[in-house]
Amino acid sequence: MSTLEIIILALLQGLTEFLPISSSAHLILPSQILGWKDQGLAFDVAVHVGTLLAVMMYFRKEVGVMAVAWLGTVGVGPEKGHKKGQASFDGKLAWWILLATIPAGLFGLFGKDFIEEHLRSALVIAATTLLFGFLLGFADVKAGNRSEHKPLEKLGLKGAMLIGLAQAIALIPGTSRSGITMTIGLMLGLSRDNAARFSFLLSIPAIAMAGSYLTLKLVLSSESVDWFAMGLGSLLAFVSAYACIHYFLILLEKLGMMPFVIYRLILGVGLLWFILG
Repeated sequence: MSTLEIIILALLQGLTEFLPISSSAHLILPSQILGWKDQGLAFDVAVHVGTLLAVMMYFRKEVGVMAVAWLGTVGVGPEKGHKKGQASFDGKLAWWILLATIPAGLFGLFGKDFIEEHLRSALVIAATTLLFGFLLGFADVKAGNRSEHKPLEKLGLKGAMLIGLAQAIALIPGTSRSGITMTIGLMLGLSRDNAARFSFLLSIPAIAMAGSYLTLKLVLSSESVDWFAMGLGSLLAFVSAYACIHYFLILLEKLGMMPFVIYRLILGVGLLWFILG
């Protein structure tokens, strides 16, 4: 990989991992449109590490509180001895996130090969970009017209699992993990801010699983490692992802999801024009 490719792909990963516009689509498209070679396992591991560190660093307080509360629910932490019904909301939230990650893990385990072989085309990306862009726009309009929003505490395990199932569908390129989880969150009555925050917290175990899988593949493969590419890619992905989360949450309440919906529709139409033209 050239330095220019490293910079562009790492920034794309960091910027699009948490925006509702599909990171996988933006990483696949340069290779198909510009003829770039696949970036390889080592680089995939590096950018996953960068984005994982970014979201954990940004939500470090929430993650710390949830971790302590979760330990209390299993009788290890400071809440040991509390009755099950007295478990804090932070402990419940930690359980919701862990359990809601299972569908994506199972779907990835049993469906990844099929997805890699049949669903990583520009046509599939164009179709999913348009379809889930429309759904995001519909959910955002509904959320904007709603007089009251459900607090995160009222989401419940059922709601969390529905968002988790949506996250599993996001393994299809072009869907956008953050986009579809925010869409379902909005449809379930959450505010834009809470839908985004739950989506980001849910991304932590999902990105960790994906990074662990890629790391295992890298260890078992004979692929050589370009340490410069890994280091630069990880750093750029971290910085861009951290900045993306920060400014996205600031702009979300002011602008809503519509700028991203419009971008998706333009991108989808442009891809169809490129493919069919």
